[in-house]
Amino acid sequence: MLSGDAVMNWVESFLCEDVGQGDITTLALVGSETGTARIKTNEACVLAGLDEAIEIFRHLGIQAVPLAEDGDTVAAEASVLSIEGPLRAILTGERLALNMLMRMSGIATITQGIVHACRQRNPASLVAATRKTTPGFRKFEKKAVALGGGDPHRYGLDDAILIKDNHIAVVGSITESVKRAKKVSFTKKVEIEVEDLGGAEEAAKAGADIILLDNMSPEEARRCTEAVRRVNDRIIVEASGGITPENAPDYAEVVDVVSLGWITHSARAVHFSLNVLEVRY
Repeated sequence: MLSGDAVMNWVESFLCEDVGQGDITTLALVGSETGTARIKTNEACVLAGLDEAIEIFRHLGIQAVPLAEDGDTVAAEASVLSIEGPLRAILTGERLALNMLMRMSGIATITQGIVHACRQRNPASLVAATRKTTPGFRKFEKKAVALGGGDPHRYGLDDAILIKDNHIAVVGSITESVKRAKKVSFTKKVEIEVEDLGGAEEAAKAGADIILLDNMSPEEARRCTEAVRRVNDRIIVEASGGITPENAPDYAEVVDVVSLGWITHSARAVHFSLNVLEVRY
C-alpha cells in the first residue's frame, strides 16, 4: 500500500506529464458543466488499475465509485467505475485513468492465463515477473502481475541477491560468487544464474538457495533440475530467458518457478472506454 504522499506524488507527476500547461481543448470547449460518466471494459479481462484510476479522479475533485474490484475477472462491456463531477476535470483525467487501466489490466490478464496454463501441468508451479519493466512504472506493473496471480519477484536490486553471468565473470567462478554472497546476511537467500548442467551442479554444491536456469530448452532444464535435486532437493529451481506464454507450461513441468520478462514488456493492453452519460448546465 502506498502512503498518501506517495500516491499524491505519482498522480501529480503523471498528470503534469499529460496536461502540461493546461488541457487547451477542454478549456476551449467546456465551461462549468457538471455531469456523470462511466468507464467500461471493451473486452473480457482481469481488472487492474482501478484503484489508480480512482486516485486520479479523486485528485481532480471528482467523485469516483467502483463497480468492480481490482483482481476481478470482468466481461466485455462491463461497467467498472462510475464518476461524477466537473466535466472539465473528468475529461482532463480521462486518458491517464484509461492508460493505467489498459496497461495494468493487460499484464494481469496475460499473467492469469499463463498461471492457469502452467498449473494445468504442475499445480505447484509459480509464474514470476522480472525487472524488465517500464522505467518509472515498475510498482504498477508488478502490482498487476500479483493481481493476475503471479509472483512479482524482485522489485529492485536492493531486495534480493541474484548473481548473474557478469557478476560471475568478474568474480571468476560460481563457487566463489556464492561464497561471497553468503556473507551478506543469514536472512538473505542467494540465487545464482547458470547456463549449463555443469554450472547447475556447481551452484548446488556451493550452497545456492535458488538456481536460475538461463536460456535453456525445457529438456535441458529438466536435466539440470534432476542434477540439482540429487545434490539438495530443497533448492528452488527457476527457469528464465526466451520463455513465452506458449512454452511456459513446458518449463512449469520441470522447474519450481517460471519467470517471464514477457508479461511486463510485451503484454497487450486491454481496451477500456469512458463515456459521458449526463451533462448538467
